[in-house]
Amino acid sequence: MNKAEIMKYVEETVIQKNELPSFKAGDTITVHYKIKEGNKERIQTFQGVVLQRAGKGLNTTFTVRKISGNIGVERIFPCTSPFIDKIDVNKRGVVRRARIYYLRGLQGKKARIKEERI
Repeated sequence: MNKAEIMKYVEETVIQKNELPSFKAGDTITVHYKIKEGNKERIQTFQGVVLQRAGKGLNTTFTVRKISGNIGVERIFPCTSPFIDKIDVNKRGVVRRARIYYLRGLQGKKARIKEERI
């Protein structure tokens, strides 16, 4: 067995995969994330706009951006993280790009994203 076959076998059998809802760049989501503080564990929510999804297989990540006190905060979450409890998709956004980094330079009403009608 070569290296690629071994990696594929480990991905399929050993590592558990989270069942995440389908979302893309421009969607507004809420990530429920487990945080350990000492011997206690709690769930913290992080709600914001998805800037990108990157990677393949086990290395897939997504970046979420929110505004907290007039300061932009971005956080990168690995899709296979055991600390992600669940993800709620709040709004579907209409964007024409896979990575919406231009949102970083916009403020106020210009930073709004059109909502997809369902």
